[in-house]
Amino acid sequence: QVQLVESGGGLVQPGGSLRLSCAASGIMFRLYTMGWYRQAPGKQRELVAAINNGGNTNYADSVKGRFTISRDNAKKTMYLQIDSLKIEDTAVYYCNAKFSQASREYWGQGTQVTVSS
Repeated sequence: QVQLVESGGGLVQPGGSLRLSCAASGIMFRLYTMGWYRQAPGKQRELVAAINNGGNTNYADSVKGRFTISRDNAKKTMYLQIDSLKIEDTAVYYCNAKFSQASREYWGQGTQVTVSS
């Protein structure tokens, strides 16, 4: 059974930091492209950052320089370091695992990030 479990969300003031984690089980983690998506109220889900199995990363323009994605294949865990948080970063953040060669894709249940003063 595949599970992606996010953690680390919470309430933080503007300018603050959070570190999100996504722990995976049931997949050959090292083969998957991992990504963080977010969905704010009334908006579509959007890609925030992704890291492929070679460690190459890409980021949405809105988060470049503030968010850092990383992975630990030994721990089957992906991370998102979020710095200089803005109110507009408020959203549910979802973990995504994708293995395109086998058309496999999985989602976590999401973790809420709220930025408010």
